[in-house]
Amino acid sequence: MTNRYGDSTRSVKAVNSRAIPGQPVVSAPVLASTYHLSTDEAADLDTYGRSANPTWRHLESALAQLEGADSALVFGSGMAAISAVLRVLAKPGSVLVVPADGYYQVRRYAAEYLVPIGVTVIEAGSTDICDVAGSADVVLAETPTNPGLNVVDLHRLATICHGRGASLVVDNTSATPLGQQPLSLGADLVVASATKALSGHSDVLAGYVAGSQPELIAALERERLLAGAILGAFDAWLVLRSLGSAGLRFERQCRNAQALATMLRDHPAVRAVRYPGLSDDPAYPVAAAQMRRFGGLVSVELADAAAVHALVERSELLIAATSFGGIHTSVDRRARWGDPVSDGFARIALGIEDTDDLLADVERALEAPAP
Repeated sequence: MTNRYGDSTRSVKAVNSRAIPGQPVVSAPVLASTYHLSTDEAADLDTYGRSANPTWRHLESALAQLEGADSALVFGSGMAAISAVLRVLAKPGSVLVVPADGYYQVRRYAAEYLVPIGVTVIEAGSTDICDVAGSADVVLAETPTNPGLNVVDLHRLATICHGRGASLVVDNTSATPLGQQPLSLGADLVVASATKALSGHSDVLAGYVAGSQPELIAALERERLLAGAILGAFDAWLVLRSLGSAGLRFERQCRNAQALATMLRDHPAVRAVRYPGLSDDPAYPVAAAQMRRFGGLVSVELADAAAVHALVERSELLIAATSFGGIHTSVDRRARWGDPVSDGFARIALGIEDTDDLLADVERALEAPAP
């Protein structure tokens, strides 16, 4: 896929339907659970809603274009997509590496469902994953990590994995295909939650897998059919509706994140800031080499849990919410979910507010006296 276009142009082109005079510019969702059968029983036609849907295919084509993949498959959530990939690739007797500092439910799924069937699971942090990849059959990397925002050198990791015939799967949720394209860096598959920045309106759950290996995609499609972790047709249409504006929204989120991280870096109420786009961040050298944009997440450490809650309460713009990628800037104290972080650690997910308004609001909220 060519990258001669900017992100907003790529987003709009990805969702464009073929131009047919007299037909709607925007396609409608196909809300069907079953289809008329043909008398030609060998015909390759849609038959049942769990196996195929035209709205899925439209969305899958758009996601594949954005990820630089030959194919994509949509699922009912990001975890549905990740767990399907792990079931297909991580067989009994194999060795699987999962991020120790990434999304916590991936570790829980591996421990509760894969270990009991004989998969050896190794948890490795982003700084150690390349060191342990040489003994693995499957490596799942998340970069930037959620919530710590460490960055994995994907080219190096892919070289190690392919040197021993291991499969490399990359969770591209926080970077999005507008910030990073893991397949071009050597990944075998990309998985992501489309719930976040690609949908961007906090109103739908969706996930996807993208790749260019036909046999692997076919195995995942079979897994989706049998397990039934499908995306509803209307939900697929909601993602498709939102995808056209993803470039515009993500650009503002990244701009806001860069500006907020820069402001907070020197603020006396802030103990630490992580953002891959800061030139003095430990992740910056690798991030600058493999990312086009640094994402819409900023991690901060305040004094304690009360300080995190006070930040939201004193603000006029911030909301307290988990997940990220929506139009509102949200704050999530990650220790409440069991992440191994300090009580005052917060993930700030930037929205699309005007940058100056957002910075002024956060500064006022941090400096306001305790109620």
